[in-house]
Amino acid sequence: MVRVSAFLKIAAACLLPVAAVAQSTAHSSTHHKMTAEPARLPLSNEERAQQILDRFTFGPRPGDVAAVTKTGWEAWFDQQLNPASIPDTDLDKRLAAYPSITMSSPEIATNFPDGAVIRQIAAGKQSMPQDPMLAGTYEVMLERYKRKQAKDAAANQTPAIATAQMNAMQAPPPIDMEDEPQTGPTAQMLADQILGYPKNQRMQAIMRLPVDQRMVLCHRITDPQRGILMNDFNPRERELFSMMGGGMAGIGVAQNELQQAKILRAILSERQLQEVMTDFWFNHFNVFLHKNPIETYYLSDYERNAIREHSLGKFKDLLLATAEDPAILDYLDNRTSIGPNSIAANRQKANPEQADRGLNENYGREVMELHTVSVNGGYTQADVTNLAKIMTGWTIDHPEFGGPFVFDPRRHEPGTKKWFGQTVKEDGFNEGAQALTWLAAQPQTAHFISYKLAQRFVADNPPPALVDRMAQTYLSTDGDITQVLQTMVHSPEFWSRENYRNKMKTPLEFVASAFRATDTNPTNPGALVGTLARMGEPLYQMQPPTGYPMTADHWMNSAALVDRLNFSMGLATSKLDGMKFDAPHLLAAGLLARPAANGDSLLHAAMAEPVVMTQKSGQSSGQEEALRLMEQLLIAGDVSAKTNAVIREQLAQTEQQDAGQVDASQILDTMTALILGSPEFQMR
Repeated sequence: MVRVSAFLKIAAACLLPVAAVAQSTAHSSTHHKMTAEPARLPLSNEERAQQILDRFTFGPRPGDVAAVTKTGWEAWFDQQLNPASIPDTDLDKRLAAYPSITMSSPEIATNFPDGAVIRQIAAGKQSMPQDPMLAGTYEVMLERYKRKQAKDAAANQTPAIATAQMNAMQAPPPIDMEDEPQTGPTAQMLADQILGYPKNQRMQAIMRLPVDQRMVLCHRITDPQRGILMNDFNPRERELFSMMGGGMAGIGVAQNELQQAKILRAILSERQLQEVMTDFWFNHFNVFLHKNPIETYYLSDYERNAIREHSLGKFKDLLLATAEDPAILDYLDNRTSIGPNSIAANRQKANPEQADRGLNENYGREVMELHTVSVNGGYTQADVTNLAKIMTGWTIDHPEFGGPFVFDPRRHEPGTKKWFGQTVKEDGFNEGAQALTWLAAQPQTAHFISYKLAQRFVADNPPPALVDRMAQTYLSTDGDITQVLQTMVHSPEFWSRENYRNKMKTPLEFVASAFRATDTNPTNPGALVGTLARMGEPLYQMQPPTGYPMTADHWMNSAALVDRLNFSMGLATSKLDGMKFDAPHLLAAGLLARPAANGDSLLHAAMAEPVVMTQKSGQSSGQEEALRLMEQLLIAGDVSAKTNAVIREQLAQTEQQDAGQVDASQILDTMTALILGSPEFQMR
């Protein structure tokens, strides 16, 4: 069993300065024989394959490095730049379990109601949905809301008054959903009844139950009946059942599906470059999921059609797509912005009691500071105010129903505006479109975008000469993102040994790369959503518009690294919420990806039982071979002498505790846990 002390030793090594860790992993490999000046050596073809995969995927899988080494990194990169040409069948099958991620915003608003919708229905201001299955789900949520209202009223009134009010409301006595009802069938009785129906009739049978019984069944059912029902439901039925269960009512189900889909894309997608770029641009144009329920209605469409669709196109198209998206319009408050002299403002002046909105400068500031020219882009506070005026009228039609972007001329500030030293003539919607297009074309924007791309894919402090060349490409190609990436990957800086394995993984990159490196099936992505939250990167939940940082100084701390080490232990010992790690399968996959010579002997030696100890080193020869292969599989053999010493010490202690008779698969699990928790695996 892996001792915590061994992990703490590795954690201490991780806490070295970032430059020292990068230098150690790049130059101090146990298995790499280098000259006295290793920094001057160019990367080998295999290292180039490793570099391109480390930077433009969420981590290589077994055999990926060998395949890219054989075909050449250019061929792989060019294919990845054309994601539509790459089939993604396996991922598509997995994502079919999450219907909400392909729904339109109005469909999400209807199918995953929040509390406000239920309150509107309770007040008679909104009607129930026509779909009978969805209506049955609404009935349960409405009943739960009414009972909570009655319970709250009872808590705030004398018993006599509360009883009279409940009688007047004709509401049943409030039932705490955490307490089992004293009468009526239990959840298990109801489950047995429902399981007696054919699979395709069970949801209809549930909807025929009285509302009280639906509440009990969906909230109180436990395994094994719960597991059987959920496994036999189709994806939409699972959503309905979860909403009626109350643990994840309404929009919470859609939020969870969005988060699970992201981690599955990172681990399983064949279109890895597109997914990495989607993650990059989402951080650049960050939106906070929990600002309000409206964001849930729009976020799937935002990531799908504004971000992913434009992730490899022209930056100006990406900028305009985000600016017109309701997710950004709500998150940065432009949907509520009203020109001081607009028709809407004048109406508010005539009705002071309604004057609760005015000019909002949030988007005008952030689109310059964070999205385009950067904080050093040369704009003034007056430019912020006037850009906010230019963008007035860009709003959302009925956001409470997931409505679309609209331009409302009544909210738009009339007249000319002075902005960035130029006069912007009154032209309604076109004012904003032209201002954004102008921003996208500026040299400051070219430099800022190039800097951020180089910071993500080359180094935390990217070489200025490289950034300048990328910016020139940006300007000469009208902001073509693909061409800027081509300039970057064909630069000597990208392939320098100094920038090899020098970037620390974010929690998302770390978790996804661990699953990919070990070829582990993410059968429980919901658990991984929780894992990432504990590691400090809850998906879609970065509240500031800056997005999650991509530099090591933010992620390099003891608490975060202990979380990573605990995760490594859980994954490698198959104790990560039911997800099965298969060490022999991984070892075999690695052997198949290597040259045939000596492959059979390595596998036989590594898996021999019992493990035979050598008198000289205290290590078995098979174990040594397996360790070398595992290190090669997981981190291309780039392991420091210090890390290797810790791993060997822990393996020796494990064998001594068991009198030399150790299960070979346990040894492989221990090796894997220690390698995944090593400083070297934290880097890419």
